[in-house]
Parts: sequence; structure tokens; C-alpha cells
Amino acid sequence: MILQHLVPVDGALPGPVLTEIAALYATNRAFFELSGDFPDPTRITVEQVAAALADELALDGAEVLLARSAGRLVGLAATLAHHPDPASDDPDPWIGLLLIDATAHREGHGRTLTRLVEDRFRSAGRTGLRLAVLENNTPALAFWHAQGYTLLRHAADLERARPCQVLRKPL
Repeated sequence: MILQHLVPVDGALPGPVLTEIAALYATNRAFFELSGDFPDPTRITVEQVAAALADELALDGAEVLLARSAGRLVGLAATLAHHPDPASDDPDPWIGLLLIDATAHREGHGRTLTRLVEDRFRSAGRTGLRLAVLENNTPALAFWHAQGYTLLRHAADLERARPCQVLRKPL
């Protein structure tokens, strides 16, 4: 698996890459039904994905990493160098979103992408990594616990006040 940074060109995200990413998002209908991030999870558009990614990248210290295996886009990780709330004293970086092509679930791509993200932060001298998982996302909670993340607290997410579990893994 290789990671590529998603980088705007002249202020916009490249069209062919956006089309690939929108297709990746569309495979994850079940997740987007839980999250409510898109008005109709059965019809996620390139424009909606472009807006969501622009919002991610607008945050200070944000990165979007594309994961490719055999040339195919199999996943995406959106990370933050620090908690998005400036009042937070949280010292850890965050995974804001880790999305794997649903047609390739259970092939190890999620574990590999997670390990690569962890390695990047470890190499940068960071000592832990956090994320928030929607309380109603049982498969995601099982995945993250299997990767060694443990519950820190229950909280509402900043965006929509949805109930979440905040998890952390020491690096």
C-alpha cells in the first residue's frame, strides 16, 4: 500500500481524483446512513465529497491521505495534527476519518492504513493517537478495539453533537 497526499491544485481538488474518492465514499453507504453526513447516502455526489474534503482540509494541521493498493484507491485517512477545538489541551493527533472501500473490507486494508498513519505520527515524535467513533457504529468500534485503541471517554462530536466514544492508542 502506498499513501498519497490529497493536495489542491490552484485551490481546487483534482477532478479525476475526486471522482475516485466519491466512488469510495459511495461504497460506504451503511456508514453514511449512521453518520448522517450526506442528505442521501444512496446518492453521494462528487460535489458533496469535494465540499466535505474542503472542510477537512480547511482545519489547521489537517491532511487527507489516499491509500492505493495495486494502483487502486482502497482507502482514505483524514488526520489532524491536534484536536480541532483550540481550547482543548489534548496533546495527541487525531484520525478524523478512516474509510476503506466497502467492496474490499476484510482484506487487511484498514489495518494496513491504520498502521501507516500511526507510523507517520510515531516518526514525528508523537506519543499517542486519538479518534472518535459514533456510539452506534458497532463494526467500527470492534475494528478500533482490535487495533489496540481503548476508551478514554464518552462525548458528543463537535460537528453534530452525535454520541461518540473517544479512543486512544499510545504510540
